[in-house]
Amino acid sequence: MEFALSICLGLALAACCGFRVFVPLLVTNVAYLTGYLTPNPGFEWMAGWVAFAVLASATVLEIAAYYIPVVDNVLDTIATPAAFIAGTVLMTSLVDGGDPILRWALGLIVGGGSAGLIQAGTGLLRLGSTATTGGLGNPVVATTENVFAGFFSVLGLFLPVLVAVLAVGLLVFVGKRLARRLDKPS
Repeated sequence: MEFALSICLGLALAACCGFRVFVPLLVTNVAYLTGYLTPNPGFEWMAGWVAFAVLASATVLEIAAYYIPVVDNVLDTIATPAAFIAGTVLMTSLVDGGDPILRWALGLIVGGGSAGLIQAGTGLLRLGSTATTGGLGNPVVATTENVFAGFFSVLGLFLPVLVAVLAVGLLVFVGKRLARRLDKPS
């Protein structure tokens, strides 16, 4: 049961990387620093004060950058691979026990895949907002993403199964929308 719960926790936090790359990493770091979570072997670096300083700074910069016109769309091109990497690291670091190859496979496929898919969806949403509002609606999109990243990252610590189920639902929704969009003739 502990293995399944750790997968839910990993999925919950990794999926949040699709909204903001650094928020779930910072939330996880704070959970390690307070003793709420214990880092798996090899991921002790995520539980340090240096990691806190770096992640807190990166979080503030990332959140602020999404409120700057044009920068927000450029940042999405950088955030997509970064979200995949962050989701992979979070999922791998949170899965308890098991073979390291299985943990990394889950990290890459489930963690990185969920973060990347959600990031792709939010990037397309921002492009749509830019196209329809001339960028005036982008701060609303950014604020919504910030709230989702923060709220669901913290909620994921306490109710990982609920957030994992919500993440799977969101992944199915975004996946269907992206598939439909790709199937449309140009």
